[in-house]
This record gives sequence, C-alpha cells and structure tokens, in this order.
Amino acid sequence: MSAEPDGPEDRVRRFATIWSRAVYPATSTSLTRPEFEEQLLPLARRLSAALRARAFDAAEGRAVGAALVGAHCTDPEALSHALDCVDAYLVLYCGDDGPQEDLRARSARLQHAMAAGFAQALRERTLAEQETIAQAALRAQGVVAQALHASEARFRAVFEGAAIGIGIADLDGNVLEVNGALMRMFGGSEQNVRGRNVQEWTHADDAPQVWRLYEELVRGEREHYHVEKAFYRPDGTVLWTNLTVSLLRDPDGNPQYQLALMEDTTERRLLNLRLRYEATHDALTGLPNRTLFFERLEKVLGAGEGQRFGLCYLDLDGFKTINDSLGHAAGDRLLVEVADRLQACATAPGEMVARLGGDEFVALTTGPDTQREVDELAVRIMNALVAPITVDGRELTVRGSIGVVEGAAGERSAAEVLRSADITMYRAKSAGGNRFEVADAEADARAITRNGLTTALPTALERGEFFIEYQPLVHLGDGSVRGAEALVRWLHPQHGVLGPDRFIPLAEHTGLIVPLGRWVLEQSVRQARDWRERHAGTPSAPLRINVNLSPCQLTHPGLVQDTVEILEAAGVSPDALCLEVTESALIGADDDLLKPLRRLAEMGVDIALDDFGTGYSNLANLRRLPVSILKLDRSFTQSMQQFPADPVDLKIVEGIVSLAHSLDLAVTVEGVETGAQAEQLRILGCDTAQGWYYARPGPPERLHELAMADATT
Repeated sequence: MSAEPDGPEDRVRRFATIWSRAVYPATSTSLTRPEFEEQLLPLARRLSAALRARAFDAAEGRAVGAALVGAHCTDPEALSHALDCVDAYLVLYCGDDGPQEDLRARSARLQHAMAAGFAQALRERTLAEQETIAQAALRAQGVVAQALHASEARFRAVFEGAAIGIGIADLDGNVLEVNGALMRMFGGSEQNVRGRNVQEWTHADDAPQVWRLYEELVRGEREHYHVEKAFYRPDGTVLWTNLTVSLLRDPDGNPQYQLALMEDTTERRLLNLRLRYEATHDALTGLPNRTLFFERLEKVLGAGEGQRFGLCYLDLDGFKTINDSLGHAAGDRLLVEVADRLQACATAPGEMVARLGGDEFVALTTGPDTQREVDELAVRIMNALVAPITVDGRELTVRGSIGVVEGAAGERSAAEVLRSADITMYRAKSAGGNRFEVADAEADARAITRNGLTTALPTALERGEFFIEYQPLVHLGDGSVRGAEALVRWLHPQHGVLGPDRFIPLAEHTGLIVPLGRWVLEQSVRQARDWRERHAGTPSAPLRINVNLSPCQLTHPGLVQDTVEILEAAGVSPDALCLEVTESALIGADDDLLKPLRRLAEMGVDIALDDFGTGYSNLANLRRLPVSILKLDRSFTQSMQQFPADPVDLKIVEGIVSLAHSLDLAVTVEGVETGAQAEQLRILGCDTAQGWYYARPGPPERLHELAMADATT
C-alpha cells in the first residue's frame, strides 16, 4: 500500500502512533514502543476500513478487541485507553469527508464491539489459564501428599515456594498450615488465617453447592471439588478465588486432612465486571445501552402468565438542529441532562431507562397493572422535558415524541415490541411531535405495509410493475375528446393494483419519484404520438397528454433537459404535452423554482395549475405564474350533483372562470359525475372536464375508441 503525503495510509499511521503511545504504558509486552506501534498498525487499518464500510460489521470491532488481548494489552487500563483513543481520533484521522454524525455513531458502535471482543478473548484466555491452574493444582495435590508421607523437608520446600495459596485443615475444618501466598491473599498476617475454622468463611455470594460439596469431601464421599468462592478479608474487602479442595488420606486410605489450593481472581473478576458494564452501558450518559435493554426486555417478555409490560420509546424533536448549530459537545451535554431527567422518572420497582443511541431513549415498566403505569410514565417523561435545559449559557427547549406499547408477556418478541414502539413514535412525530401516542395494531400494520412498499419501490420500476391508465379530457362545448390525463398505477405482486396515493408519497420520500416521473413522461409522450398518428386524418383537434409533476421533480435540475429529450426522441411537438403542477407546490415559489416551468412554457408546453382553489394562494400571483390552464378541484363540483345547486358555489365557479378567461387561461374541471354537472359547468363557461361521467381511467385503447366515436359523429 502506497502512502501519499497526508493520504489515507499516512493518516492511519498517525492514528496508530497516537494509539500506541496511549496504550503502551498499560501493556505487559516485551516489545519496544515503535515495535508495538507496528503491531497496532494492521488493527488501525481494520478500524479505518470498518468505519468507512458501506455496511457496519461488528465482527471487525470484536476482532480488533480480541487482538488487543493477544498483544498483551490485558491490563484494566489498556482497553480504557484504547477506547478513549478510538473515540477521540478515529473519525478525525480515518473518517475522510464523510457525514460526521454518521461516522461518530459508527465509531461508537465499533468501540462497543471492541469492548465485547476484548471481554470475550480475555474470558477465553482466563478459562484456559484456569484449566492450566486446575491441572497444576491436581499435580500439586499429588506432590504435597507424597511430601507429607515421604519427606517433611521436601514438603516445606514445595509448600512455601508455591505461587498459589495453599492451606491444610483437619476434617473438623481447623486450619493447621498456610503458606505465604495464601497469607498475602488474606492480608499478610498469619493470625488472620491460622487457627480459624474453615466453616467460618461463609460469604453472601456463596453458591448453594459450595458447602454441600465440602460436607461430602470431609465425609470421604468425594476426593476433590472445584468452585469459585469469595472470602471476606479482615479489612472488609472481598477476595475472589478459584478454589480447589482435595481430600488427603493416610497410608491406609482413611481421610486425614483437607488441602485447599487458591488462585486470587479478584482483579480479573473486577476487570470482567468493568468490561461487562462498559459493554452494556452507554459511555456518554451511563444509562443501560441497547444490549442490556434487550436482555431485560427479553427476560420480561419471557415472564410467566399474568405478567405485563409497558414501554415508552422517546425520540427528541429537533435534536439534529441543536447538534448542527451548537456542535456535538453541546449536544452531548444536552443528552446527559435529558438522561438524568428520564432516570428520575423511572424510580419504581421494575422500571428501567436506557439509551438506544443518538437521541433515542426507552423506558420500561413491568407488573400486573402496566396499562395505567405506562401512561403515567409517559406523562412524567413529557413533564420532565418541559423545563428548558441550560447548555453553554443558552436555554434550550427540548421536546419529545413518544411511542407507547403495552401488553401481556409472552405474546410478542422483543424485536416486534420495539418495532411497534418505533412505528408509534413516528406517528406521534408526524402528528406534530411533543406528544405521546399509544400503539395500535391497525396503524402498525399500515406502517409495516408502507415500509414494505418503500423497500420494494426501487426494484418495482426495474421489474416493469408500473403501468399507466388514461382518463379522457372532454371539451364541454362540443363534447369531443381533446386529450387525457396519464395516471400511473403499480401492479404489486402481493397487494394488487395500487393507486398513486399509496406510493407517490413514498417515491417522493425516497427520491425514486425522479426516475419514476421520467418513465411516466416517456410512456405518456409515446402514447400521445401514437394517438396523433392514428387520428392524423380526422378533423378533430390533436390529442394532448397531461402528466402530473411532483414538487420534487420541479427542483430536479434535469427537468427541462429530460422533457426536451423525451419530446425529440418521440418526434412529438411540445403542444402535445401539458404538465400539471399542484397549486400548493407553487405557493410562494421564487423565480428559481419557476424558471424551468417558464422555459418549458416558452417552448410550447402547456402548464396547468392543478387542484386550484385548495391552496389559499393569492389570486394576484396567477399573473406571475407561467400557467395556461386552471384545473378546478373536484370540491367545487360536488355540490352541483344536487338540484338545485348551491348558488354560492355557482357564483364562486363563475367568478374563477371569468377571472381565468380575463387572464387568457383555460379552465378544466375535475370530478364530473353527472350530466347535470356537465351542463351546469358548460353554462358557467368552463372549457374542458374529466370524470366518471365521461369515462373512468383505463387503457389507451379505450381513449382511442372514444376519440374515434367523436370523429365519426
């Protein structure tokens, strides 16, 4: 790998240098610091690659953590220094110019994975060491037994020189002999150990089988046993040991003494507890993290019959704005304060608060009456966020959206519960935020379906699952077909035919609306060409195609160029195309947004203002918009289905038509369902109409039949 000046490899090496300097003092390696740096360099490269990988791979972080154990970084401070270094410098030196928030989140996940890998490797190494010690203990048992029966001098040499603690007691439990290693474990005074009775050394954490095994041994029913046992030292501290107790028999085979071999595991246990804590708690707030929360939730959901649970899933409203404007340090302090307030909300037995990551928190309550308790918990959380939070002298107002899920244990998995809470939280956020919503099975099903559609959208276009239906536009003066509106449909493999209201908002949200809109435009323009060719010899006006434009397409820089290329490729003049834009999309539009529409209008493409009358726009704005057609919303025609029609509605439509004509704008009306409506609209001066009275949306052949019928009339 070549290393350009200040290139990726050079930055990785700088990171490895900083890492080695931070960790080296806490290692037990025999390497020099530069040699140790070379040993860390491949690990730094792995972290750098994992940080920038397309998909996150926790296995890489775990492998790096395990490699630290292999590099003799087993001191309790070594992992802490390594994680601090990764937190402070990995994104700085290896993040390139990627999105900083995403990279920091990825770095945090790598740190958790490193801690987990380190703990696993250390645990495996410890187990291997324990096995070695157990074997050594058994060998020592034989050596000591031989020494007792053969040579007192030899026994003393083995006894005093042993690296592990050794004690000898009679069958009544009275301690007869202890070596120096064992005395050092208990505080260095022989009086603290010699002369005591073994059965005095009970501890609150003793496993139930410890003393049962002891009784079996002194009765001669077993030869030895091995347990993990804690002892109280004279100063009140706790000594944790791997304890092997063996029975020593006299030359005739009768039980005579008991021999205890102890390995001090206190520091190792504390390290494991610390690693466990770091792997299950959020480094910033100290709250339980996603791992520990899922463990607790799965345990709660696995509880017996009659148990219930309640869960509040909280996402802060507007946190990203605070983070972006004030910086990550201020955002972190804000999260710490929020965590403290949430912790104060969950103080009852069975309640727990955890941070899942970012600005997402969960609160869990359990018991027989969680239906009431979870609502009260949600209210407490909302109230806790009311008071402003002061960060760097600024008072910040924090609000949150909460999804509440409550139910009986055993009915759903942890993943299903959290998914329901997540869906419900977004429902609260969509309703304006600063509120909580309770999970609803039907709403969950709709959201899951919506998510499935969103996931399937990108490949649906490639698989040709979209098709277009056409609804005719009829001239109210002579009843002739003047064109059609193109309406896209999705033939979904599972859900059948879906209308645009089911998937267009999803396409806009995902950005697929641009390629989908281009495809609709291509197909519609080709259809317009076919219609014009088939009607070339008829006296009726040439047919025109109306295509809807999404607000997202309006802002796409390739709109004008795409339209020109599609028209030229089909060999169709611009007057064959009308682009429909909703009134709401153009309310308050600036010149930059209107510029592409003006260019298209100058080319000869008609621009229709769709859903006119629903956007509360200033009518004076019509003069600055490059539109040639107003398309009245169906709400204006609904009252005309009754007889007599509402005179106020008639006056409104008459006024709009008069205004439009005075501005040289044509008027099209949607939702015409009866002949009486059509006649009334003709009298009011409307130009064209569409609706079920004329035809429902259908295949292009139906429009051809309608147009041919007009031509022969």
